[in-house]
Amino acid sequence: MKLDFESQTPIFLQVSRGLEDEILSGIYQEEEQIPSITELSAAYKINPATALKGINLLVDSNIIYKKRGIGMFVAPGALQKLKEKRQEEFFQQYILPLVQESKRLSIEPEKLYEWIERGLSE
Repeated sequence: MKLDFESQTPIFLQVSRGLEDEILSGIYQEEEQIPSITELSAAYKINPATALKGINLLVDSNIIYKKRGIGMFVAPGALQKLKEKRQEEFFQQYILPLVQESKRLSIEPEKLYEWIERGLSE
């Protein structure tokens, strides 16, 4: 995980997103322990409260769960939940604007499909 202290995105959101990325990429598997708040804050030189806030976002989303006295673990089904969440974000951030712009430019759907196919093959 890499944190960008110059970014407009709050650090706690970067922590949360970074852990999501690591789960999606297989660094942390379901039922596997993730680094503690102390380990995260030391590794990235951030306030423990900031690390906790980022992790709590994942706890609230049932991506991570706490085992009292042991640590934080990736929840069962977390990978699928994250994929669905990110797919919806992808749709909202990229597909809808693409479709809106293609309508303004009178680009036929077939042409869009052709371009997408071309993009996938490059």
